[in-house]
Amino acid sequence: QVKLVESGGGLVQAGGSLRLSCATSGIAFSFYDMGWYRQAPGKQREMVAAITVGEATNYADSVTGRFTISRDNTKLYLQMTSLKPEDTGVYYCNESPSSLPWGQGTQVTVSS
Repeated sequence: QVKLVESGGGLVQAGGSLRLSCATSGIAFSFYDMGWYRQAPGKQREMVAAITVGEATNYADSVTGRFTISRDNTKLYLQMTSLKPEDTGVYYCNESPSSLPWGQGTQVTVSS
């Protein structure tokens, strides 16, 4: 059974930082291209960062220079710096492009 578990979200002031983690089970993680996705209130879910098996990365324009996606043998990470109120949302990890069952996500709230 495939399971994705995101953690590390929270409430932070604008300009602050957070590090998100994603643990997976039921898949051979090291063989999957992965991504972080964000769903802001009232908006569709969007990809914010992606990383291939070979660790090539790609970012949405809105987060380039502020977010860094990385991975090790078992987990996916998203280091978020210089956070802005518009970064508020629920953050999810999934394959890139998404094909796995979605996890519960982790809430990130950035106050102004």
